[in-house]
Amino acid sequence: MTDMSNGDNIEPAVPGLAEASPRERLIEAFLGLLAERRFEEIDLKTVGERAGVPLAEFRREFGSTFDIVAAFSKDLDRKVLAATADDDADATPRERLFDVMMQRFEILAPHRRAVENLRASGLRFPPLGMALGRLSLRSMQWMLAGAGIEAKGLRGMARAQGLAMLFARVSETWLVDDDPDLSRTMAALDRELARAWDWSTRIGEVCRMIPTPRCRRDRREQSWTEPARSGDETAPAAAI
Repeated sequence: MTDMSNGDNIEPAVPGLAEASPRERLIEAFLGLLAERRFEEIDLKTVGERAGVPLAEFRREFGSTFDIVAAFSKDLDRKVLAATADDDADATPRERLFDVMMQRFEILAPHRRAVENLRASGLRFPPLGMALGRLSLRSMQWMLAGAGIEAKGLRGMARAQGLAMLFARVSETWLVDDDPDLSRTMAALDRELARAWDWSTRIGEVCRMIPTPRCRRDRREQSWTEPARSGDETAPAAAI
């Protein structure tokens, strides 16, 4: 039996990971396992064995399997932001946000099955779902920033929450979108963003009719928010 508690070199069970760092190997091994089974069925020892990382070294990198999810989410944010950093500065905020969110779906594509299983676990176990929701909220703040949309303060938090729910809804289409160019996902994202901007316009019209100090402040911020739909309280568990 392999002893995973010592510091001996252990070959990873996943081809192509031998040259990767222990952190990268652990994340990839975990995602591979998550594509095969539910989150709650994955134990630390199995992740370490598949990654070829001794438990002592595993513990230095991560404290739990959920920490791996958080690390993957952070890496995903960085990849999206790097890929969209040079996008057209003349594009509208909506166009920039569309590009940012589609980039996220495209980078996530190889891990679709893992996302689906994580979503199922999040919906089944509310504490996990809430933790995933917090991760999603943090990521959406970065996605808004990447699109050049202000994400600070209470209004920024509301925007991020709205975007997290929007992303979760579009993920329902993305999970079953077998088109190579993700055309169905693109159409769903475009519809949801159009709806969000339409709602923002309506709020602006109300503010013009009732020019309270708060409305004047909201108009200056030029933000968008959207109403929650039935079931949206658990929606952030649908995606990373």
